[in-house]
Amino acid sequence: MFLSPVARPCEEVVGVSDGQSSAQAPAAARTPVGRPLLSLALASMMDEVHAHSGAVYLLAQDQPVLEMAVMAGLPRAFAAPWERVGLSAPIPVADAARERRLVWVGGEEEMARRYPRIAMVLPYPFALAAVPVATESTVYGAVFVTWPGGHPQELSDREREHLTAACGRLAVRLERAAEHSIPPHPETDLVASPLVGGMAGTLGTVEAARMVSRLPYGLVSLDLHGRIGFVNAAAAELLNVPVSRLLGTQLWASVPWLNDPVYEDRYRAALMSQHTASFVALRPPGEWLSFRLYPSTTGLSVRITRARAVAEMNRTAPPPDGTPTRLVTITQVLNLASALTEAVGVQDVVQLVADEIAPAVGSQALVLLGSRANRLRVLGHRGYRDAAVVERFDGMPLTEPTPGTQVLRTGVPAFFESQEQLERLYPARGATPDGFAAWAYLPLIAQSRPVGTCVLSYTEPHPFPTEERAVMTSLAGLIAQALERALLYDAKHRLAHGLQEALLPHSLPSLPGIEAAARYVPATQGMDIGGDFYDLVRTQGMAAAVIGDVQGHNVTAAGLMGQVRTAVRAYTAVGQAPEEVMRSTNRLLLDLGADLFASCLYLRLDPAHGRAVMSRAGHPPPLLRRPDGRVRVLDLAGGPLLGIDASAVYPTTEVALAPGSLLVLYTDGLVESPGTDFEEALAGLGRRLADAGDQPLDELADSLVRPEHHRGDGEERLDDIALLLLRAVG
Repeated sequence: MFLSPVARPCEEVVGVSDGQSSAQAPAAARTPVGRPLLSLALASMMDEVHAHSGAVYLLAQDQPVLEMAVMAGLPRAFAAPWERVGLSAPIPVADAARERRLVWVGGEEEMARRYPRIAMVLPYPFALAAVPVATESTVYGAVFVTWPGGHPQELSDREREHLTAACGRLAVRLERAAEHSIPPHPETDLVASPLVGGMAGTLGTVEAARMVSRLPYGLVSLDLHGRIGFVNAAAAELLNVPVSRLLGTQLWASVPWLNDPVYEDRYRAALMSQHTASFVALRPPGEWLSFRLYPSTTGLSVRITRARAVAEMNRTAPPPDGTPTRLVTITQVLNLASALTEAVGVQDVVQLVADEIAPAVGSQALVLLGSRANRLRVLGHRGYRDAAVVERFDGMPLTEPTPGTQVLRTGVPAFFESQEQLERLYPARGATPDGFAAWAYLPLIAQSRPVGTCVLSYTEPHPFPTEERAVMTSLAGLIAQALERALLYDAKHRLAHGLQEALLPHSLPSLPGIEAAARYVPATQGMDIGGDFYDLVRTQGMAAAVIGDVQGHNVTAAGLMGQVRTAVRAYTAVGQAPEEVMRSTNRLLLDLGADLFASCLYLRLDPAHGRAVMSRAGHPPPLLRRPDGRVRVLDLAGGPLLGIDASAVYPTTEVALAPGSLLVLYTDGLVESPGTDFEEALAGLGRRLADAGDQPLDELADSLVRPEHHRGDGEERLDDIALLLLRAVG
């Protein structure tokens, strides 16, 4: 067995009982008193699947947050950025708990593709499985286990069954404990001791130590925390540090010139991947040493020799100033920085701060503040039961004496360890209690100017030591950069879609004999303006409808779209026939010299005589749903895209339009998506129209543009959608 956790006789842990005798109680419900429930469950499942490390997460009470309860096989520092994570965070344990499914990541390439935040912090070859700890009714948390990089790319059926069953048994035990109001007690992480230390006192160890001491190269034994359990005389001489100062310490802490995250990263790489790792380091003033690390599940053996072959290397040694550089801090910052780069709009920033930063610093709520026109603006908040408590500050003049306005104006952070401390400096703040007891007000400064304030709130009084204040202030810099980008994006997004909406009809006219409904849905990827358009125009005794798509997603395409729509309206108003409207619009595009093309479908509706005359220019064919519910794709004659050939003609097709008939006009964004066959997508649209075509038009329009119908779950929509529904009524 990889780890053998030993329970202390006096340790009080969860013991589950349902009132039956131990002989009668189900096996899944029995955990002997004095034995740690979570640790034993984790160690057992790791042993069953020969995993190398793992951790159990439990769902926090009253918060959508997963908290690491116990870790095995590796120091907790390896997972420091994810000790406390939001349930919506894009990491495997959160996905497993949220979606109640096993998540498998077969190696470093798959990790980089699916979970780039983890790959950035732990770029090592290892495989990972995350499994929910849940009953049919309740999710209690999740477990992850890892294997070295040599594990097969696929999880075996045996491993999958063992992990799923073990997590199911653990969920039942937690359920029984919850029924008896017995919370899980804190448990010690399961990290193995150094191998040499565990054999102390045996004759073999004495002889081994004598043999190792005679070797001409250095040998050092490290436990999983990097602490030195054994060092021979040659290693002490090479490191130039006495044996007495090395034993029991971490190598990079006792040897100043090894205090570099690059070297510690090699130690982490060896333990995570269980592959041999190596590095060279410069011992001042000019001696290069080679370090080779041989990992096992109990620690590392390190061989140290002189590296004469790298004497020409020009790497400078880290300054031996005694200042510790801890990789755990760097990994946390890397993880948070990676998360914030994914934020697009302001609400994305708010959510990521709530999911990533607030849990990391133990905060239970947050507010992001900004300013506009010398007034405070509440950009977003999370964790407040009463939103009005926060939103009452929106619009407050920046001259008001509040901590939020003060920090925003001055750029100086403020920390309040208790409510009394806050009210002593800001007496008026007591009139607006928010239910919290400590606050950190962090200025968000980008490009040397304040762009906002991040307020982190705590339910209990909270001291802010100097180190924590420094970390929070540094994190505020990352938030500020993300917020500045998000504010700019949102401003451009509002401008783009404001222009888009201005170029489309605000409402459809009421026409005799015709019911109409329309929808425009922008692309979800990027923020460029689309070229899709539609219109419905009243004419003498009839109506004209048009739908089209100008090539491109930019201001030029949108401007040309507006000109095309206006031209179609003008040619319709002077009484041109459908084929003439298309020819005139085609010549207009060529005269404008825009070098852009447009697809278009134009039709003249005559409901009094039950007919429609259509002309098409490279546009997807419309669908017609007959009164009996049958749907067919209209195979219309047509010409090329508008703006290509000045001599092009656009023949017309007459279609019968009996009362109850429904015409569906759309742009290609409704039926085209990567990896989807156009014919299959069109057939699927026809089936949905046949099933739901009798609905009121507004409900039908909403149904047809619903995301799950035209893109995969979780995919972004790459193109705009315009939809126009026309129903003939008697």
